Amino acid sequence: MNQIMASLTCSSSSSFSTRLPLHSSKPLFCCNKRRRRRRSNHNFLRFVTRSCLDDSSALLRAAQYTVDTYVKSGMVVGLGSGHASGMAIQHLGRQLRTGNLKDIVGIPMSVASASEAAKSGIPLDTYQDSTQIDFAFDDADAVEEGTLVAIIGRRKLQSEESIVQEKSILYAADKLVFIIEENQYKGGLEGSIPVLIQSPTWLATAEEIDDMFLGDAEVWRRPAIGQAGPLGGNFPLVTKEGCNVLDLIFTSPIASLAEVAKSLDTVDGVVEHGVVSKIPCTVVIASPNGMKVFDKLTADIVG
Repeated sequence: MNQIMASLTCSSSSSFSTRLPLHSSKPLFCCNKRRRRRRSNHNFLRFVTRSCLDDSSALLRAAQYTVDTYVKSGMVVGLGSGHASGMAIQHLGRQLRTGNLKDIVGIPMSVASASEAAKSGIPLDTYQDSTQIDFAFDDADAVEEGTLVAIIGRRKLQSEESIVQEKSILYAADKLVFIIEENQYKGGLEGSIPVLIQSPTWLATAEEIDDMFLGDAEVWRRPAIGQAGPLGGNFPLVTKEGCNVLDLIFTSPIASLAEVAKSLDTVDGVVEHGVVSKIPCTVVIASPNGMKVFDKLTADIVG
């Protein structure tokens, strides 16, 4: 797993930018029980520290920065789901009303983001496979340090929300930014990864995934109501695509989210999962000590 090691300090009025090489660290968990040898790569992360925030909401500042920095007039913009994305949508609407931005079309990733965009006065269109998206922003539940591979979909899915649609819009975008808080950016991530599976064969698929990550993770089927459990209770969640959702809950640190995604992609019955590995990708991190911006510019070379 690639990681960036840097000391970020807060300054009263200055900002700086630099490029640092990524360094390899020893993996903590090998998801497919095989070691992969990495050849030298040419990945760099750019980090930017902004001046110390005097605003009570670091996340609000990060959302505003994302819109002001990356959204240009005439763009088609993917509108993400979550608290930070909601604030970014509101700010985008204000920029349209004041005339600072013009001719923006929003592509919402969920019913909630569509509702927020409509209230903010942002013209909307629906996503189609051929839709050209210039830029997209979104929340993430966690982002892996160094690689900028993200996890989405941990939160409870609301009516008509779709991880499939959300990921389709993220991958269709020419430029992607995740807006997160500082504690969501780390290496050796733990916690859950949502996995969408075909409902008729859910048990066989769940057992295969459980065997694949035996000793490192547990597999629970997500319920629509009531308490969670391995079988999902009497009312398992069914998505708009007719899928069940498994929560793959890691109890050991994950060495590589990308390797977990590759392993899940080989399982029959898996429709989609919550791992997003998009290149290029930027992460805007809200921090009480100053906003941080990380860029992933190129893909890893794995042999």
